[in-house]
Amino acid sequence: MIKKNLFLLFFLSIFVSQKVNSSDNDVYKKIDLFGEVLEKINKEYVDEINQSESMDSAINGLLQSLDPYSAYMSPEIYNEMQTETSGEFGGLGIEVGMESGVVKVISPIDDTPASKAGIKAGDYIVKIDGIQVQGKSLSEAVDLMRGPVDSGIELTVRRSGVKKALTFYIVRKIIQIKSVKVDLLEKNIGYIRLTSFNENSGKQIKDEIIKFENSKNIKSYILDLRNNPGGLLSQAIKISDFFLNDVEIVYKKSRKSYENRKWFAKKGDLTNGKTLLVLINYGSASASEIVAGALKDHKRAILLGENSYGKGSVQSIIPLKNDGAIRLTVAKYYLPSGKSISEVGVSPDIEISEGSDDFRIKTETDNQLNYAIKLLNG
Repeated sequence: MIKKNLFLLFFLSIFVSQKVNSSDNDVYKKIDLFGEVLEKINKEYVDEINQSESMDSAINGLLQSLDPYSAYMSPEIYNEMQTETSGEFGGLGIEVGMESGVVKVISPIDDTPASKAGIKAGDYIVKIDGIQVQGKSLSEAVDLMRGPVDSGIELTVRRSGVKKALTFYIVRKIIQIKSVKVDLLEKNIGYIRLTSFNENSGKQIKDEIIKFENSKNIKSYILDLRNNPGGLLSQAIKISDFFLNDVEIVYKKSRKSYENRKWFAKKGDLTNGKTLLVLINYGSASASEIVAGALKDHKRAILLGENSYGKGSVQSIIPLKNDGAIRLTVAKYYLPSGKSISEVGVSPDIEISEGSDDFRIKTETDNQLNYAIKLLNG
C-alpha cells in the first residue's frame, strides 16, 4: 500500500511539474522528497514502524508548524471532541495548547479536578504518568490524559518562577460545564462569573443582569473572566453588547477579503451605564479577550488583574474524508482600537498579581476580587 502511495506521489509530481511555475515545482519536489524519506524509514529504521501513526504525526507536524492552535484530529479524537461540546465529558478540566513542542495550560476550568488540584494557567506539562510529553503531538498528549472516570493520573509541570518541577496527582471526573455563576456582593455589587462562552452564555447573563437591575440595589458590576479560555464568538459579541452602546466590538480579518467583518453593539446598555469592573488573568483567552478588549477600548470598564493570554485567532474545524478533521486558523481578531490580540493579549488598567500559591478564585485568598470590591465601595 505504501509503495502504491509513493508511486502516486511521484507520478503526480512529474505530471504537474510540466504545467506549473518554479514555486509550485519546489512544492512537488518536496512531496517527492517526503515520499523518498518515508520509504527509507520504512525499509531501514531499526524498529518496525506503524505507518498510519507516522503519517498522522507528519500531518500534525505540518499543521503545528503554522501556529500553536492548528492541529490534526484523528477520527477518534474528532469524535471525542464532538462529545465534549455537548457540555459533559470525562477528564481533568483543562484547556491546553502547544508551545515550542510542549503542552501548555491555557486555563483550568472552574470546579474541576485540575483546578482543585492547583494547576494554573501558563503551566507547562512535561510528564504524564512519568511519560515525557516533549516530542508528542497535542492530540497524543491529550489522549494520554484521558482515562476512565475515577482513575488517577500524575502530571509533572514546570511553572514560571518556580525552580523545581511540580507534581500533581489528579482523579479524572465527569466534567460538568456551568458557564455562568452570579452572586450579590456587599449588598450592592452584581458579581457575574463567566467560565466559558457556550451557546447559552449570553441568554443566561442577560437574564441575570435583568434580575440584578430589577432588585434596584445594584450600584456596580464585576464581570469575572479569569481562567475563561473562550468559546463562541457569537456569545462574546452578545455579552459585549449588553454593556456597550452603538460602537464597534471586534473586527475579524481573514485571508480572503470578502470574509472580513466588523461587529457593532446595538443601542442600549442593559446596566444603564453602571460602573463595570472586569477581572482578567493569564487564563483569559480568545472570546474573553474580545469582551475585555472592547470594553477597555471604549472606556466602558476598568480592567483589573493580570495580562491576558494572547489568543486572538479564529479556528475552524474542517472535516476530512477519513472521518477525522483539522483545526485550522482561518482569521485573526482586532480590537476597536485596531490592535491585535495575538501573542500580546489585553493588559489590565490595574495590575494585581495572584497573592500566593494558595490563590483560589472567589475564596478568601482571592486578593484580586477583594481589591475590586474595595475599589468599587471606596
